[in-house]
Amino acid sequence: MTTPTWDQPGGPLPSDEFLAASGAIMANIEQVIEGKSATVRLALAVLLAEGHLLIEDVPGVGKTKLAKALARSIDCSVRRIQFTPDLLPSDVTGVSVYNQETRDFEFKPGAVFANLVVGDEINRASPKTQSALLECMEERQVTVDGTTYELQAPFMVIATQNPIEMEGTYPLPEAQRDRFTARIAMGYPDPRAEMAMLNGHGAHDPLNDLRSVADAALVRRLIATARDVHAAEAVQQYAIALVTATREAPEIRLGASPRSTLQLIRTAKAVAALEGRDYVLPDDLQTLAVPVLAHRIIPTADAQLNRRTTDAIVAEIVHRLPLPHDRNRSPYDTRAVGDTRGQYESRGR
Repeated sequence: MTTPTWDQPGGPLPSDEFLAASGAIMANIEQVIEGKSATVRLALAVLLAEGHLLIEDVPGVGKTKLAKALARSIDCSVRRIQFTPDLLPSDVTGVSVYNQETRDFEFKPGAVFANLVVGDEINRASPKTQSALLECMEERQVTVDGTTYELQAPFMVIATQNPIEMEGTYPLPEAQRDRFTARIAMGYPDPRAEMAMLNGHGAHDPLNDLRSVADAALVRRLIATARDVHAAEAVQQYAIALVTATREAPEIRLGASPRSTLQLIRTAKAVAALEGRDYVLPDDLQTLAVPVLAHRIIPTADAQLNRRTTDAIVAEIVHRLPLPHDRNRSPYDTRAVGDTRGQYESRGR
């Protein structure tokens, strides 16, 4: 039987099975990550959107632990790469070596040949090594010595970096950042969650006891279910308006790319599915605008001098655009009140 490619995730699940499976994954991760339900949900949504996740925050808040918890919750191949200045591109993609027995070159796969690739402190590697991830993150394939090797589904890169450390680091270039679907920050836990962490992690690491609750085949079906979520044309127009606003804002030198529009819609579909809906609301786009768009834009010199963060700029853009007045019904739904037919009708996944 041929292994499904990244573009053939399998058949969608019924709604109740989807919610049960996704809920089990989130509950499993939250055994390790205390008090960060929204962050865990977004990380899972990025996986279901067939994207990649950049976790950027100060040291010691659980960036790598979140990546490992997500990886261990799924029974599939996982590889961890510790990015260092001496890491070579061939360590990531693989290399062809000469086999004296066969008198021919054979390919030795690198660390990127896994379903989930955890890249720790990605900005510590040289730009040459960072560029080894560009093809696999966008095209789900690796080309070495003129031969292309396709990666199996699901495929996700979860990278971490510390934003405050400058010594021995190389900032991610725009092309690299644009391939990450979302950038999230863990943040410090509240006192109650920190107390629970002391009680649960003080003598034993719960990550060691974590067991998988899903496999690669199930994740492919979860991805197919998220793909099947409906995004109305008006909602897609709203997504385009959000991205276009980043290109026209006076405080932004480089706005978000067309790739970000596509990934914004894909992630919104995954979030809608996780909330039990088979349609996307503009509220989903508003919630995701900062994590999906902020790391892709470059502010002007004046904005940087005024200490304006990209998160604040994108949040202000979202605030300027029209907001929904009724959270139970999309403002772009043109059906008459009481009419349950049409584009927002549940299609019985």
